[in-house]
Amino acid sequence: MILSSSSSSSATVFTISSSSSTTKTGRYIAKTPQSPFLFKRNCNPTSLPFPPSTRSAKFCRVQATVLKENEDENVVVEESFRPSTFTHDPDNSPQPSSPTELDKWVVKLEQSVNVFLTDSVVTILDALYHGRDYARFYVLETIARVPYFAFISVLHLYESFGWWRRSDYIKVHFAESWNEMHHLLIMEELGGNSWWFDRFLAQHMAFFYYIMTVLMYALSPRMAYHFSECVENHAFETYDKFIKAQGEDLRKMAAPEVAVKYYTEGDLYLFDEFQTSRAPHSRRPKIENLYDVFLNIRDDEAEHCKTMKACQTHGNLRSPHSYPEDAFEDDTGSELRQADCGGVVDCLETSVTSPPSKQKQNI
Repeated sequence: MILSSSSSSSATVFTISSSSSTTKTGRYIAKTPQSPFLFKRNCNPTSLPFPPSTRSAKFCRVQATVLKENEDENVVVEESFRPSTFTHDPDNSPQPSSPTELDKWVVKLEQSVNVFLTDSVVTILDALYHGRDYARFYVLETIARVPYFAFISVLHLYESFGWWRRSDYIKVHFAESWNEMHHLLIMEELGGNSWWFDRFLAQHMAFFYYIMTVLMYALSPRMAYHFSECVENHAFETYDKFIKAQGEDLRKMAAPEVAVKYYTEGDLYLFDEFQTSRAPHSRRPKIENLYDVFLNIRDDEAEHCKTMKACQTHGNLRSPHSYPEDAFEDDTGSELRQADCGGVVDCLETSVTSPPSKQKQNI
C-alpha cells in the first residue's frame, strides 16, 4: 500500500519479524513515490485478498526503527502490515485452501460493485460541494463513522448466537469509529455543519448507509471491508488534494482545540489501536496549525485503508496492542479459536456442522 505524507514529523520505518526462523519478514521502506494517488490500486476489482493467512500461538516481535525525513518528502509503504507472519500451527488451525475459479469470480464481482457504488457517490458529492470544502468534509466524516459501528453491531449479533467471538475486531473497529468521530468534531468546529441542508443530507445518508453496511457485512464481511477501503481511499485523496491546494493558507490558521486535545493530550491508547500497521506509540503527531490538523486527518484515512485491506483476509486482524515489542514467549493459550464463519450463510452452516466440543473462542 502506498501512503503519501508531507508532515514535518518523522516518518517511521517498521521492520516486523517473527522469532521463528521459518517465518518471512515484512519490511517498511520510506521513499518518494511518483504519484500520491497510486494507492487507489488497492480498490482495483482485480486485486484479490487470497490466499488466506495462517496463525500461530506465538506472538511476533515488533521492532521499530525511526528514519528522519525532510518536511516535504513523501512516504511509500511498500508492504502493508501482514499478521500472516505468524507461523502456522497445524494442530490449531486448518490448512489454507487455494481459491477456486468461482471464489475469484465472486471477489471480482464484489469489488466491481464496490467501485461502482463509491464512484457514484463521489460524483454526486463533487457536484454538490464544489468549492465548499469544509461542508464536504463534514458530510464525509458523518458517513465515515458508519461502517465501524455497523461492523460492531453484526459482531455483537454473532457473539449472541455463539458464532464468532473476536474481541480484537470489536476493539479495533471501535477505535476507528472514535477516530472518525473526532474528525467530525473538527469539521463541526470549522463550521462545516452550518447549513441545514448539509446536516440533513449527511445524517440521512448515514442512516441508509448503516442499513446497507449491516446487510453487506452480514452477508459478506470481505465485501463490506473492501467497500470501506474504497471509501477511506477516497477520503485520503480528497484531503491530499486539499492540502496541496491550500497548504500555505492552512499554515497561517490556528488549529481547533478539539484537534489539539485528540492528537496530543490524554490517553492515546485508542489512537494507536486503529493503526494496525504500526507498533503502538510509534506515531505521535504535532499540531501547530490547521495544516498539521489536515495532514494528520489525511494520514489517519490511509491507516484506515490499510486496516480495511488486512480485514479482507478472514481472521487476519489483531489489535496492535496484542503483540508488544517484548513479545510473549510460548503463549499457547492466548489464541483460542471458535469455528470461523464469514457471513450469515457460512455461520449457519458452521453452527450446525461443528460439534460444540470443538468450538473454541478467540477472546
